[in-house]
Amino acid sequence: MIIKNSALAAVTVRKDQYPPDDHKEIAFAGRSNVGKSSLLNLLTGRRSLAKVSGNPGKTRTINFYDITAKPAIVGDHADEPDSELVFRIVDLPGYGYAKVSKSLSENWGDMIEAYLKDRNGLVCAVLLLDVRHDPTVQDKQMYEWLKYYGLGGLLAITKADKVSVSDRNKSINRIRATLSLGEEDKLFPVSTLKKTGVDALLTEIEQRLLE
Repeated sequence: MIIKNSALAAVTVRKDQYPPDDHKEIAFAGRSNVGKSSLLNLLTGRRSLAKVSGNPGKTRTINFYDITAKPAIVGDHADEPDSELVFRIVDLPGYGYAKVSKSLSENWGDMIEAYLKDRNGLVCAVLLLDVRHDPTVQDKQMYEWLKYYGLGGLLAITKADKVSVSDRNKSINRIRATLSLGEEDKLFPVSTLKKTGVDALLTEIEQRLLE
């Protein structure tokens, strides 16, 4: 799948601000400063679709992006020149930033869970984890939420260029053990700096959209 067009559709904090529930959606979740905005920009081929900030905890809203893509998987006219996939990418607020007040952090949690629970078009969620750090309590909670709502099984392991291949494999094994992942759970090491791992992740997302 190659993303051809992407545009911000809505910036929301409440359900009544969401765009119409009329397209399939892929949500992206992760801790503050895990590299979510950078990955979204690389996936869409846009340098500043999602704002990258050096200040963790900056994303305090649920942001919806309208996406049009050229499918790569043959089937249901995917090989026709004018065929396209239309869906949304949903950027959830980063969690786990220590300097954010407890009340605000809890509000973000409520905001995220309300979206996961009530959005009919939500196909799956991608959980982002930093390859250099073991999953935190908040990461475990988020993955449990995703599993509870039938949205788990897809993880992007960010900043893969920051460690050796050996250390990366050890980190992935620890992530699998900490989150009690099964063989059906798929992990994709990605590097926005080296621009690696993105094609494989996009292919898996396309599979989820076509199911």
